[in-house]
Amino acid sequence: MNPTNNIVCESFGWHDGKEIFKFQITNIHGNCAELINYGAIVKSIVMPDKEGNKENVVLGFPTLEGYVKDQSYIGATVGRFANRINNAAFSIENKTYHLDKNDGKNNNHSGSAGVNNKVFDFIVEEDAVIFSLETENGEGGFPGNLKTKVIYKWTDQNELKIEFLAEADEATPLNFTNHSYFNLTACKEIIYHHQLTIQGSKILESTADYIPTGKILLADKYLFFKDKLKDVMKNSGLNLYYIFDRNAKNENPVCELYDEKSGRIMHVYTSYPGVQLYTGDYLNCDSIGEHNKRYSSFDGLCLECQYYPDSPNHKHFPNTIFQSGQVYNETIIYAFDVIQ
Repeated sequence: MNPTNNIVCESFGWHDGKEIFKFQITNIHGNCAELINYGAIVKSIVMPDKEGNKENVVLGFPTLEGYVKDQSYIGATVGRFANRINNAAFSIENKTYHLDKNDGKNNNHSGSAGVNNKVFDFIVEEDAVIFSLETENGEGGFPGNLKTKVIYKWTDQNELKIEFLAEADEATPLNFTNHSYFNLTACKEIIYHHQLTIQGSKILESTADYIPTGKILLADKYLFFKDKLKDVMKNSGLNLYYIFDRNAKNENPVCELYDEKSGRIMHVYTSYPGVQLYTGDYLNCDSIGEHNKRYSSFDGLCLECQYYPDSPNHKHFPNTIFQSGQVYNETIIYAFDVIQ
């Protein structure tokens, strides 16, 4: 467990007879990101504010126990299919597969097959931590033995780069994301005064239990263009999928999050076609978090870049059924800066 360059690895406890490790990656500015191989989780991202005070801008827990007890997917890698699948079922070539009903009658974040609470193997390279996991055919009802890799890099430009790679031995739906909750005030305040821009003028219409109806609507009153969250939320939470306004994968940021008091700003880049905005209204943690408090509603927001939810049940949505041997390869970048 020798440190490699700016990556330091240390024990973080044990789970199911396996040792869990914490990886701290520090860049030339002394800013760092911490990861753990339980759930391929982002534990912390430490960035200065405009006064130079370095603080953690994502929700997390100081101990492994906090993550094991957590029900909110804090910081976790989510898959093999992120978000919801209607009636916990889908079909591939006239064969129907039944999944865990862990969200009412629906499946959310893959149920018992979810990678968010699995222990990943890992390799530490000079500039990356590579987490890997093998899940078996039939787990949680999903077809195909699946090999997954999640590659993290923390750059000298204060970018957390996440690459998802997966390959199954039979056709299966795939949709991976990161479920970090961001709070650029470092939890001094709830997220109401964060300014958000999403480069998406369309959203998926969804039912009360967040299942897409199949209709694509104009975002209208849910448009974000440097708007404060509280002004669009109107005292209620948001859990909406935005479709990006672009025809091809490109280099421009798809989201911007800014906190005027601290001066911290985050830009999001991705290869995915859209993002699930979740404002953390159901946050309710029993364990004390990294910020010396029990996290509750609106302490953080998620910008979960991913494919459309419930895609296997909507033929006109971008395809998420990956054939045997077809490589899944998508990226998310969270890039941080400070405005004086």
